[in-house]
Amino acid sequence: MYNQISHSIKVSVIPEYLDDQSIPEEYYHVWAYHVTIENLGLKSVTLKSRYWEIIDSQGRKQEVEGKGVVGKQPTIQPGAKFTYTSGTPLNSTSGIMKGSYKMQLDDGNVFLAKIPSFSLDLPLGNKRLN
Repeated sequence: MYNQISHSIKVSVIPEYLDDQSIPEEYYHVWAYHVTIENLGLKSVTLKSRYWEIIDSQGRKQEVEGKGVVGKQPTIQPGAKFTYTSGTPLNSTSGIMKGSYKMQLDDGNVFLAKIPSFSLDLPLGNKRLN
């Protein structure tokens, strides 16, 4: 599990290789990532948007931006958690992802909660840091 705390928001990520959705002979590999966002602060926050940077083992970079996550803009109360699962395909056997969530407090103030960098690796393969 990968964790990062910023501005009283703890983001935890568990990546998972999806063998049943991948086609290795066509250089198509799919990973799911399970995310938990925990509000450690004293005020509720709303996740407004996301930004992801995805880099494969060949150095190819994708940037993904959008409103909310999985079609939602959740409000997370103090002490509460929000979890979701999403995924990404790569045309290589490994990669790395990182990013941030734009969060808004009830008073209108906005800040970025960092998503920890995490590695996308084939299971039982030789893992290497990108």
